[in-house]
Amino acid sequence: MPRVGVTRHSDSCAAVRQTAVWCTRGGPISAEPRINDRIRVPEVRLVGPSGEQVGIVPLAKALELAQEYDLDLVEVAANARPPVCKLMDYGKFKYESAMKAREARKNQAHTVIKEMKLRPKIDPHDYDTKKGHVVRFLKQGDKVKITIMFRGREQSRPELGFRLLQRLADDVQDLGFVESNPKQDGRNMIMVLGPHKKKTEAMAEAREAQAARKAGRQQDSSPVEEPAEEPAEA
Repeated sequence: MPRVGVTRHSDSCAAVRQTAVWCTRGGPISAEPRINDRIRVPEVRLVGPSGEQVGIVPLAKALELAQEYDLDLVEVAANARPPVCKLMDYGKFKYESAMKAREARKNQAHTVIKEMKLRPKIDPHDYDTKKGHVVRFLKQGDKVKITIMFRGREQSRPELGFRLLQRLADDVQDLGFVESNPKQDGRNMIMVLGPHKKKTEAMAEAREAQAARKAGRQQDSSPVEEPAEEPAEA
């Protein structure tokens, strides 16, 4: 006869092991902390609304204090023994956290590498225009990749491109430095300029300048009061 009991026991163990694998792969069901009635422990270490330490209290007492203050009981350290809970307005807390995260993403500095292409025998007017773009990029806190493009017989005169890159580096030395020295790359010669200012500093200065311009426009558009006329003498 087949050993039914052993088979069922093996199947049960296999099911438990598979469930454990699924749980491990799936990770935590939710990253949200437990609040109010979702907290399932006999006692908690309670922190008051202003950050004051209340101490270890029964869960029922903590929930009672939350109702008394018209706040939520939020589990902020679930792995502590006992878990740490704080009295707070959880809806307001989530909103402020979302706004801080949004502001952090907004102010996050991403260094961008811009590229500017020049010819060895560039016209003076074109050079000034290209240099203006390089200046603007460096002021914004971005790196600039300068590429000198050689065509035809120009490839036998690499010193022309080298001198042009040196000239450009000298012209913008107050804003940037040579991060990667000129080097030949096929028909091109490449140099990378790095900004003296960090991206975050450049962004902060840009915001300040924008706020100053906005304040100046508002001041210019404000109505000017005309002086009152003096009564005519008899």
